[in-house]
Amino acid sequence: MTIQIGDRIPDMPLVLATSEGPKPTTTSDYFGGRRVALFAVPGAYTPTCSAKHLPSYVEKAADLKGKGVDEIACTSVNDAFVMAAWNRDQGSEDITMIADGNGQLADALGLTMDGSKFGMGTRSQRYSMIVNDGVVEQLNVEAPGEYRASSAETMLEQL
Repeated sequence: MTIQIGDRIPDMPLVLATSEGPKPTTTSDYFGGRRVALFAVPGAYTPTCSAKHLPSYVEKAADLKGKGVDEIACTSVNDAFVMAAWNRDQGSEDITMIADGNGQLADALGLTMDGSKFGMGTRSQRYSMIVNDGVVEQLNVEAPGEYRASSAETMLEQL
């Protein structure tokens, strides 16, 4: 079942992709006590993700933080090394990368998609959400092949 506004993010392990290497944490520790703008992409370095989605959050990071967002995070079904490299290449220090290498977070949120016809296997759907102290405050899930609802611009309008 897909997570809904008002639901708590399931408590589970997370891996942050940092410049020092993978950093284990949990969803309760990471999302607890702060307001996080979380966005998910089907894959690091993929065309729409690299040309539009990540850049929208890089460009609008200060605006999001100015509207009460404590942290901006990106998640994808990629390992921590890929996510760290993508952030180094195209992201910014304003974006925290969450590696969902096995797709466990996407699955727990009910937001997986089948990318098999592209050779990608099970991936995360494209979405964005505001998580306030572990509770989903806003949720924007894209239709297949779309990119609009999960952009930083849309999130700014909602804040």
